[in-house]
Amino acid sequence: MATEEVNKPPSLPSYPQLIMNAIEALNDKNGSNKTSISKYIESKYGDLPAGHTTLLSHHLNGMKQTGELVFLKNNYMKADPNAPPKRSRGRPPKPKVPLPPGVVLTPARPRGRPPKDPNAPITSSKPGTGKPRGRPRKMARPEGGITGNSTLISTGSGRPRGRPPKVKTSPLTEVSVGH
Repeated sequence: MATEEVNKPPSLPSYPQLIMNAIEALNDKNGSNKTSISKYIESKYGDLPAGHTTLLSHHLNGMKQTGELVFLKNNYMKADPNAPPKRSRGRPPKPKVPLPPGVVLTPARPRGRPPKDPNAPITSSKPGTGKPRGRPRKMARPEGGITGNSTLISTGSGRPRGRPPKVKTSPLTEVSVGH
């Protein structure tokens, strides 16, 4: 990181190197925790950058992810060179069966829909129907314009467009018959 190179004095080795030196010097069989590593680095090198604890945590996590260090019971220890590599999360990959010699693999088919052939003849989805695709064209307006009731606009089928107007009932037609 560029910021840590600016902050640290030129005599200080890189943080991964400091951490490895501290773990080797402490030489604990169960590993060394973060505070013991930090105290060792502070006692040996003295003048450390202002964000030493965050830098130390960042590099410890990075080294743990790459497999340089093993984190066990809150302690960091050097990874055993004979140990199997750390497997990532998720399902393990299937073992690959080696091909017999002389067999040539064909290139894999590309994913997705194949591109259209520009030379192919155009075919409609429903053969024999002479209907054009898409929304039909607007009908031409009548010659004489709109005549008659101005609130009712006719579309040609004899029925007005939109919601019908609310019918008002007069009080004379509502007669209550009492028995």
